[in-house]
Amino acid sequence: MTLVIYDVEDDRMRRRISKVCRDYGLDHIQYSAFRGPLGVTLRKELFAKLKDALGERPGRVLVAPLCEKDVEASQELNRVP
Repeated sequence: MTLVIYDVEDDRMRRRISKVCRDYGLDHIQYSAFRGPLGVTLRKELFAKLKDALGERPGRVLVAPLCEKDVEASQELNRVP
């Protein structure tokens, strides 16, 4: 499982980062967060594409692997009207 969290001010850049995450089949779980199953190779490829997308513009992107134990221990509160 892979978690992507980003903090980018520019709307156009946020949309570009979001598209890259969706292209890799990740689920949009928060405004600036995606999650989904990716192996090591695809995770590295994703990070490279996100790095290229951000370029030299200001922003932060975190791509973090989550082990199965951590995924199972995760708790989520989701109240959608």
